[in-house]
Amino acid sequence: QVQLVESGGGLVQPGGSLRLSCAASGSITRIYPMGWYRQSPGKQRELVADITTGGSTNYADSVKGRFTISRDKTKNTVYLQMNSLLSEDTAVYYCKMVTARTYWGQGTQVTVSS
Repeated sequence: QVQLVESGGGLVQPGGSLRLSCAASGSITRIYPMGWYRQSPGKQRELVADITTGGSTNYADSVKGRFTISRDKTKNTVYLQMNSLLSEDTAVYYCKMVTARTYWGQGTQVTVSS
């Protein structure tokens, strides 16, 4: 079993920044692919960014140049640095880890509003 706990969400003005964290614990024996997804009301959950075992990253077009995903292997933690936030970035952000099965965190709310 793996547990994922997200933190760092909140209310921020347009143009502001937030850093999300996702701490993984439990049966983690190596580095696994991880990612950040988001879901806003009435919409499907969508990929924001992910990072492979080897550290390669991938971003949704809508966040390229504004968001950065990174990981601290020693802490089993993945981060999402979000800059130049827009109102359309408002959503619940979820962390995902893929091992032999897929695990999701509980989500953290990000609200971008003036």
